[in-house]
Amino acid sequence: MHLERHRLVLGGARSGKTRRALEIAEQKSSRVYIATAEAFDGEMAARIARHKAERGPGWSTIEAPLELAAAIGDLSRDAERIAQSDDTVIVVDCLTLWLSNLMLAERDVEHETQTLIDALGACPIPSVLVSNEVGWGIVPTSQLGRAFRDRQGQLNQALAGVVGTVELVVAGLPMTLKSDVGVRL
Repeated sequence: MHLERHRLVLGGARSGKTRRALEIAEQKSSRVYIATAEAFDGEMAARIARHKAERGPGWSTIEAPLELAAAIGDLSRDAERIAQSDDTVIVVDCLTLWLSNLMLAERDVEHETQTLIDALGACPIPSVLVSNEVGWGIVPTSQLGRAFRDRQGQLNQALAGVVGTVELVVAGLPMTLKSDVGVRL
């Protein structure tokens, strides 16, 4: 499967990857933000509110901490109602939190990853997927931490293998790792 209309934006924590995804999306008049974060404490609630304010009023938001593929599927079915898919974009922020949610809910990550890839393949709306690159840090001391790092790397590789464009953001600077000819977004 090749998903040329979709883009993966990778980076470390606070690298500017979300800002990059939003910049890309601002080219479109209809923007949908799929949020995977959940506010389990006050600090996270404040972070979510800050992100929402930064996006501004031109965005619609869908919360999908676990059911990401279903949310993309719903948008695919509603593509004509939402707007012309050529002028609409989906930003998923972020796959790292989604993966964490899946693992904590003891879901089958490989199955969920394939379900996401299938949903993207059926989606006529271009998307920008934000994900952390976690493999450059120290080896986590806990078994769960190591399992998460490994699963995150596998998720990123699976998506990078099928999307049309992959960017890495470091210190706010985007670098293109993969760009297929004819990608529009």
